[in-house]
Amino acid sequence: RDHVQAMQERKALHTLLAKRQEDLPPRRMKDSYLEVILPLGSQPEIREKYLNVYNSVRFGRILEDLDSLGVLICYTHTKQEMQQRSPLSIVTALVDKINLCQKIIRPDCDIKFTGNVSWVGKTSMEVRMHMLQQHDGDYSPVLDATFVMVARDPENKRPAFVNPLIPESPEEEKIFKQGELNKLKRIEFSTASLLKMAPTAEERNIVHDIFLNTLDPRQEGEGTVSFRSRKLPPNSVWIEDAKLKGLEICHPEERNIFNRIFGGFLMRKAFELGWATACSYGGSRPFIVSVDDIMFQKPVEVGSLLLLSGQVCYTEKNYIQIRVHSEVYNANTKEHHTTNIFHFTFISENEVPQVVPKTYG
Repeated sequence: RDHVQAMQERKALHTLLAKRQEDLPPRRMKDSYLEVILPLGSQPEIREKYLNVYNSVRFGRILEDLDSLGVLICYTHTKQEMQQRSPLSIVTALVDKINLCQKIIRPDCDIKFTGNVSWVGKTSMEVRMHMLQQHDGDYSPVLDATFVMVARDPENKRPAFVNPLIPESPEEEKIFKQGELNKLKRIEFSTASLLKMAPTAEERNIVHDIFLNTLDPRQEGEGTVSFRSRKLPPNSVWIEDAKLKGLEICHPEERNIFNRIFGGFLMRKAFELGWATACSYGGSRPFIVSVDDIMFQKPVEVGSLLLLSGQVCYTEKNYIQIRVHSEVYNANTKEHHTTNIFHFTFISENEVPQVVPKTYG
């Protein structure tokens, strides 16, 4: 009831929205800069929530924290001194990339998160965040993350303008230009989707080579090679046999202030399924190396059934590439909708079998 009432009250904030971006005061990168300490070392009582069975930090929890911090940084960028409450609903549009430079995050040392808005469009903001961990009195880098957030009206129905960003130094100019390039790269990537464009000549050759490698050579003696008779190459696994599925019931506990399911929770659940998929495939403990291209396509409503499918989609030496597809199932309408697609790169302790596709799709 509180959430429903809060959403009703938010409607009144529509009048505070800017009609044009030019009406909003420009901001500098340092205006949104935040530092947050996660006191795992100095406050052991919060450690339990972050602990995994290997006695190191659960990466899924870090994903939740990054998501919350990204939103907080954007609210700092768009804060108006005169207003008590923000008329903006700021939501995560995508995780561009998270790269890790440490395999293990220790559970008994303080963690520091830093970040700021690094690029701004009309209604979207790119946020760069860094995570460091204290060791022998010094903070050393653990990961870098780039998120893209979008601002919406108070009811989260349509886009809303955000304060422009003014770079102040050559270094900031460079960061801002990189944000612009990231945006163009994403547009290019979406137009080159296989659903819109045929594979390139190089991609066609790769597919054909895989196909030839899986034909059953025993057929050749008879002078006919059957396209249907396929054989798994040595030390390989069919891609369809490298899957794991999961289900989450989206309880009210996991909701955000807009009465939808918190994006960080979805990321944590997808990561945990991705990790389990990599673990069962490689037969040993996998470590996360990077997270890429998480698109938030649709919000997830409280009470939804969230279906997650983890799939090994590529392997090379010790590396395992996992794709997790998440969809919501509405029991009343019997409809399925894709909400997110996640990409995780893991490294396994041992070399892993090669994953091989059986069908063209």
